[in-house]
Amino acid sequence: MEEKSIVKFKKDEFAIKEYIKSILGKGKVSKVRIEYTPVGEKVIVSTNKPGLVIGRKGEKIDELTHTLKTKFKLENPRVEIDEIKQPEFDAQIVADDIAMALERMGPLKFKVIAYRSLQKIMQAGAKGAEIVLGGKLPSSRAKSWRFQQGYLKKVGDSAKVVDKASAVAYTKPGAIGVKVSIFSPYAIQKDELKLDDEMIEKIRINYTTTEIEPEKKIKVRRKNK
Repeated sequence: MEEKSIVKFKKDEFAIKEYIKSILGKGKVSKVRIEYTPVGEKVIVSTNKPGLVIGRKGEKIDELTHTLKTKFKLENPRVEIDEIKQPEFDAQIVADDIAMALERMGPLKFKVIAYRSLQKIMQAGAKGAEIVLGGKLPSSRAKSWRFQQGYLKKVGDSAKVVDKASAVAYTKPGAIGVKVSIFSPYAIQKDELKLDDEMIEKIRINYTTTEIEPEKKIKVRRKNK
């Protein structure tokens, strides 16, 4: 019974998140987090467009709070906005923007859209980024296209710091999948080595003071016949 209740709880939580993303619209919401406190539920919406999410005089927030109470049976929901200051480093925002651009401009200009988004990410200061588009681009057969620039971790524990997200663009030829991976400059790496002036000076001193042992002469003894 406990396992069933946990599954139901996670299912309801997922439904709330998907509903908030759909009601606010594609490209406006990156992540939705739900925190449970003794006084009620705190729903945190991460967005780069807080004005559009809040609405005039907070009317959209009021409507969303009422829906969470009536439809999803939350006791005391409180909606908070977490503004994303640099959307270029948010993979979900970038993936949604690419998907909307494909729907608006058409799949024939997918290279222009991908390269423009990649350039925007790298100019903002990202360490690396990758964009993968899959679908009928531009032929009648499905194909994957990969656009990458910079340095990107893909395996191991250090790859967990890479922000990844996906989106779907619905065009006339068919659906196009969008996958985005961004290596933010603010990501903390445990195996990262920073070479500052002090470290370089220590390496130089250590190298100059290290004595290199002279090569040992090998004596060859001849056996008396």
